[in-house]
Amino acid sequence: MENSVSLRPLSGTQFVLEANGYTASIASIGASIRSLQYHGRNLIVPFDADQVRPFFRGAVLAPWPNRVVDGRYSFGGVEQQLSITEPLRGHALHGLVAWLDFAVVRQTTRRLVLGAAIEAQPGYSHRVTLEVAFALDAGGLRTTVTAANAGPTAAPFGIAPHPYLVAGDGRVNDWTLELPARQILTVTPDRLIPLHLRDVNENDLAAFDFRAPRTINDTFIDHAFTSLDRDEEGNATVRVTTSAGSGVALSWDGECPWVQVHTADQPTPAIDRIGLAVEPMTCPPDAFNSGVNLNVLEPGGSAGASWTIRAID
Repeated sequence: MENSVSLRPLSGTQFVLEANGYTASIASIGASIRSLQYHGRNLIVPFDADQVRPFFRGAVLAPWPNRVVDGRYSFGGVEQQLSITEPLRGHALHGLVAWLDFAVVRQTTRRLVLGAAIEAQPGYSHRVTLEVAFALDAGGLRTTVTAANAGPTAAPFGIAPHPYLVAGDGRVNDWTLELPARQILTVTPDRLIPLHLRDVNENDLAAFDFRAPRTINDTFIDHAFTSLDRDEEGNATVRVTTSAGSGVALSWDGECPWVQVHTADQPTPAIDRIGLAVEPMTCPPDAFNSGVNLNVLEPGGSAGASWTIRAID
């Protein structure tokens, strides 16, 4: 007898939004943007619906983006130890949301709202609810994340997305990057532990100065940037383009004063530098320890941020 049970894809329930030449596929695990195309052209590195999402592609990162060094921090006078989820470097990486299964709150052909909760647990003894809204129109795919503290005590909190942008044919080395950041957070070469905030126009950091658009070539980047130039509406924009001028842009609001950029270097040639990770962040790496730009959600309090991915045609 044939098995009539329809198996759900490994990446969770699938949702498709379509508008103005854009098609976005959203997976419920991690509220992940599984693929985003403009007239059939990939704007991010996609992954298959029945695939365990690789490298946090398209996921929402919360209640902290990036790393908590050694997984240890103190908050409210209490020492906390998070699970080590980046074993090679010994850190707690990218929060607790990436593997949550989000449920539908509202859905139309162009808009989707998903919800989930971070439950109190060892290392993060807080309950925080999340709503992730996706809206697709002629301006691209806009994501808005809203977090609310549903617990009895104040909670540290940060948000970021994790798309790998694709300009077009070729790889990261072939593309031109425009990154409107005047400062970079330097890190140790082995464990990427934050060190010092410095200006990108210093001589030994000139390789990281992409304020004027230029080809990435073989530059290795896995750093957080800040002091961002913004437009009249308060948005910062990173642009990644091909030699022909087409590509992709990611813009974000003032709630994210930081952006992590990573050239996605991998030892496997087939996936080495196939997309540029651009992660607008509400706080820098290891903010649970430094306290820099860290949101503290009081009971009943909320915070949020938004960003938009669009095609450069």
